[in-house]
Amino acid sequence: MNQSDAERVKTVLHSMGFSATENEDEAAVLGVIACSVRQKAIDKVYSRIAKWNRMKNKKSLITFVSGCILPADREKFLKLFDMVFPMSELPDFPLMVSQYGMVTPAGLQQQDALRIEITQVADDKKPVKSILVPLENGQKPEPLNLNPAKEIDRFWEVEPTYTSSFEAFIPIQNGCDKFCTFCAVPYTRGREVSRPSAEILSELRNLVQRGFKTITLLGQNVNSYGLDKKGEEISFTGLLHLIGQYGQESGKEFWVYFTSPHPRDMTDDVIEAIAKYPCLAKQIHLPVQSGDDHVLLRMNRKHSMEKYRHIVHTIKRLIPEATLFTDIIVGFTGETDEQAENTRKAMEEFKYNMAYIAQYSVRPGAASSRWEDDVPHEVKKHRYHILTEELMKHSLEYNKTLIGKKIRVLVRGADRKEGYLSALTEGRIVVRFSSADHSLTGNFVDIVVSSAAALSIEGELVKTMAQAITA
Repeated sequence: MNQSDAERVKTVLHSMGFSATENEDEAAVLGVIACSVRQKAIDKVYSRIAKWNRMKNKKSLITFVSGCILPADREKFLKLFDMVFPMSELPDFPLMVSQYGMVTPAGLQQQDALRIEITQVADDKKPVKSILVPLENGQKPEPLNLNPAKEIDRFWEVEPTYTSSFEAFIPIQNGCDKFCTFCAVPYTRGREVSRPSAEILSELRNLVQRGFKTITLLGQNVNSYGLDKKGEEISFTGLLHLIGQYGQESGKEFWVYFTSPHPRDMTDDVIEAIAKYPCLAKQIHLPVQSGDDHVLLRMNRKHSMEKYRHIVHTIKRLIPEATLFTDIIVGFTGETDEQAENTRKAMEEFKYNMAYIAQYSVRPGAASSRWEDDVPHEVKKHRYHILTEELMKHSLEYNKTLIGKKIRVLVRGADRKEGYLSALTEGRIVVRFSSADHSLTGNFVDIVVSSAAALSIEGELVKTMAQAITA
């Protein structure tokens, strides 16, 4: 999500005449796309802004922060950054910069006809933006209040500056209505708003025609897409069917992924759609968070292990070749040894290909921040290692079943191992194979798997006639 946001930020900065640099010392504008979900990520932001503020002693510099930011973090950032704004207000960034008197390369300082005023709302102290429009007769400007849903529409209209020529992200939804007790997203992104399906499909068709090979649909809860616009928009299943039909009609080879779904809204018809269309990638990221029903209840996940088990069984039955990824929180408030063991058993049962395991940390603003963080760090660390070992075991077992098979992969570039290229299977398993032909980057090729490790495989390139002639 942050990478997708950053691609739109890059577009706005380019429109102002700025160009990217890898050297911070050369920059006139420096910013962070932050995430308040984890304390570790926020700690990195504080470290970075401290360095940038020291740089201001030697040069003119404007700093900004946006992204998923909790109110408590925002209040602190307001004292450290020049600009703090939600991503939905990105289209107004040139106006914000103009207020600092910076003459941008594109001369956008002329837009001072509009100015942005940040006011404080007495009841909750949350910043609310209004645009003040100067009147010709000198009357006092009247504030124009902006609808949050309309604000995110304006953000979606910003065309991304893609960082890759073959991999792209398409946001289809913003916000979340689930209010998991450990999560800050509803407080940083707001309630669920679905992007118009016509815009999504138009962006996807454009990307496919331009030669992009993988496209990921993004949202905090993608499979509740359209539920906020009942009668006005199609469902997530409907969206997948339209994408699948376009894939069949286009004659192009591409893979479409989505992240993240919520088990509560994952219905059989979504899985049936994935099974039906070749362009819908056979990889599903299904966050479980915990394998214990009591912990899930405290997390307010709104699904049971029985419900989750039904979804996984349906995936295995309809798409046996699909890989399964998940998210897990270890050491959540009140988690007992028995409950942690139930999560390990769930990993043993579902045999995930990949699991993103996080040790629980309190986030101010999330509901669970009111509870005591009573699982010691060393206990969390121990449980984390147990789950990691479980993941490695099952990932290796699966990867070994691929040895000797021919598999379609997408080449992503040079591998860390000299003389090798790195790729991903449709199931997003990391692959390396021996080749010095970097022109393969961004293309599909076939490899025969020769060896397997936990979380990755190695293979030999199956050369086409054209590649054989070139060699």
